[in-house]
Amino acid sequence: MKTRIASLAAAGALAVSAVVAAAAPASADPVPGSANQFYAYCSVDLLGVPLACTRTDVAHASHICQYVLTAAGLGLDCIQR
Repeated sequence: MKTRIASLAAAGALAVSAVVAAAAPASADPVPGSANQFYAYCSVDLLGVPLACTRTDVAHASHICQYVLTAAGLGLDCIQR
């Protein structure tokens, strides 16, 4: 029974990693002149706060983002292109 649960968990983890790999772009372009900024496509809510950001190439980017350290942990700081 334990091996069956372990194999189901492994299959689930493999399926999740395959979905993530399929959603990631083939090449993510860095922002020229900045080592820590990257192009991203973000869904935007009504208040203009970017949500669900994914690294992408310059042609498909809606935002330029960088990771920042906040009091709540690691967050994203994005500006719309």
